[in-house]
Amino acid sequence: MVSEIQTVAVIGCGLMGTGIAQACVQSGLRTIAIKATGGDPSSARRRIERSLARAVDKGKLGAADRDRALELLEVTTELSRVAEADLIIESAAENVVAKQDLLRRIEAHAQPLAIIGSNTSSLRLTTLAEALEGTERFVGLHFFSPANVMKLVEIGPIAATSPDVVETMRSFCQHIGKVPVEVGDHPGYLVNRLLVPYILHAIETLEEGVAGPEAIDTAMKLGCAHPMGPLALADHIGLDVVFAMSKNLYAELGDPRYRCPTLLRRLVLAGSLGKKTGAGFYLYEAERTRENPSLFDFDRPSSPVSRGASPAA
Repeated sequence: MVSEIQTVAVIGCGLMGTGIAQACVQSGLRTIAIKATGGDPSSARRRIERSLARAVDKGKLGAADRDRALELLEVTTELSRVAEADLIIESAAENVVAKQDLLRRIEAHAQPLAIIGSNTSSLRLTTLAEALEGTERFVGLHFFSPANVMKLVEIGPIAATSPDVVETMRSFCQHIGKVPVEVGDHPGYLVNRLLVPYILHAIETLEEGVAGPEAIDTAMKLGCAHPMGPLALADHIGLDVVFAMSKNLYAELGDPRYRCPTLLRRLVLAGSLGKKTGAGFYLYEAERTRENPSLFDFDRPSSPVSRGASPAA
């Protein structure tokens, strides 16, 4: 297995994938960002360019460092480019079948000693590894959004993962300015096992009419010293991502704390996915952010116990 990471391939060019790619190029690593769904990859490069420009404007990054980072970045749709990488990180949609299919295709192109990592936030790593022949080089690498800013990376080795891979991933995380925490093969790792029930309960509290989004978020920010309230955080993560984590963790653990509230399911089905679509628990307008007045255009749940609904329904 490789012991030093010089080239990284990131598959998936959404907010998480581009954030991981940015963290790598800012740390001097050649990075190939691969748009897994095909189509024009230029939007992914523009997202990283805008993020780097904001860092320069805020005085957090020098113009020369920005230019060097962009020189190290390539964006493509060619999955075969993973053959050039020492570390391959898949950051595709949180769906076990889709991730397994992607991992098979990655392994077909990857060099024999390359490390393969998954950025899954809620799926069992051992299940994902069933798609691979070389499970000793597979490891969970869970970044947090925005990945170019947030410091934590949860490292999740499975039973077959080589200890050398874990050590190399610790060094890699530290090289890109992250703090690695080894968790093991547990759905949701540490953070999401605690965070997801917190967000879901905040949604239930909203459903029950206890308070509105702003009141809930303000109370948790000021009363518990949280930098962001749970509903604003859900919008930031993406309500589709929260929905997927709820569904996957409930399926894996069978714990009712992870069942999906009715309101979350209806927002996702309506295409209101949070900040990235301009509407979720809040409306994100050019001049301001405000509570979404359409949250309860459909019927409010008749019972406060909304978790009885299947998250897959």
